[in-house]
Amino acid sequence: MNISQIDTRDFEQILALNEAAVPNVNLIGHKELQWFVDNAACVYVAKIDDRIAGFLIGLRPGSNYASPNYQWFCDNYEDFAYVDRVTVAEWARRQGIAESLYKVFAESQSDAPVITCEINLRPPNAGSMRFHERMGFRKVGSQEIEGGTKEVALMEKTL
Repeated sequence: MNISQIDTRDFEQILALNEAAVPNVNLIGHKELQWFVDNAACVYVAKIDDRIAGFLIGLRPGSNYASPNYQWFCDNYEDFAYVDRVTVAEWARRQGIAESLYKVFAESQSDAPVITCEINLRPPNAGSMRFHERMGFRKVGSQEIEGGTKEVALMEKTL
């Protein structure tokens, strides 16, 4: 497995992988992905044999990002490294991809006191919750979003 920053040639595969993960992540298009490339702390891509196995988008405070979950952390934390999304292709699951992406992200943001993220409670994403709890994340809050149609657990892990 090779982990690197995103390349524009990866966009179509990333967008398809993201779409396959909805509703566990929100849908994004080319324009939104380009915004992340231009504004996020990182967009990491994990590849196995030149095939995208997963990706992670991470931000730090101070971005002009309208996500209510990111904003919750901005309102409640002075500093943090926020994982907007981590997605692994179905064919690549259970191979340590997400854990490796988190490790690279944590190393690249080592000056942050915590890594933060959110996990869907409604609709439930039980697999993600188990993964994050196993990685040492703990729930620090929750909120309803999208007009009450979704609820998320707000999570943190001390670095």
